[in-house]
Amino acid sequence: MEFNEKLQQLRKRRDLTQEELADQLYVSRTAVSKWESGRGYPNIDSLKALSKYFSVTIDELLSGDELLTLAEEDHKRKQASFRDLIYGLLDVSTVMFLFLPFFGQTFNGAIHSVSLLSLSSVSSYLRTAYFAVIIAMAAAGIAMLTLQAAPWRLWTQNKVKVSLLIHLAGVLLFIISSQPYPAVILLLFLTIKVLLLSKSPDTNRITDVTGGFFSILPFCFMLYPGESRNTDKDGNENAEI
Repeated sequence: MEFNEKLQQLRKRRDLTQEELADQLYVSRTAVSKWESGRGYPNIDSLKALSKYFSVTIDELLSGDELLTLAEEDHKRKQASFRDLIYGLLDVSTVMFLFLPFFGQTFNGAIHSVSLLSLSSVSSYLRTAYFAVIIAMAAAGIAMLTLQAAPWRLWTQNKVKVSLLIHLAGVLLFIISSQPYPAVILLLFLTIKVLLLSKSPDTNRITDVTGGFFSILPFCFMLYPGESRNTDKDGNENAEI
């Protein structure tokens, strides 16, 4: 008898609904339904709670193969939880751009480093785009940190994609608009994300997308004009953005 069948049998012996059993285990009814339909296994803590509640051993609940499957799924869950934590912290940390002097601003012929809140030498449209990207990344980070255990399938399937796409947009925006410091920092964060993602065996397609982005990054940096130099009448060189 498989685990899902044993669980149904034990629940029905106690004359419990799925929702009542879920309340006893402090999990959602969706989780109990998933276990009983054979679409997944409980984590180690929930398994111990089931064993204690029904007064049976874990060996009675699971076969040897099921124990191996459970251990593998639990390892994947821990990997995903760690990845979400790092993604969330990286995204939330981008609010530092609002307050720290990472942006270049020309004043009286010299380039000064200012924060995004103090940046005034760019157009209002570009400044709005900067704020939009930073706020979107911070919001995605907060969602990643607070909704790790959320049962919403749409969010679970797309949260990594959302985080990566916003991050890619930010890197491109800062490169094209000639803001090297924010671009390099975001590129470093993105590299960390891709390295974490590459350790997950079920995210090959997302990794391919980000790998394709890195392959075109040299062309993006070619769009950055850097410094141009001119010479005044006394033969002195002046740098211009």
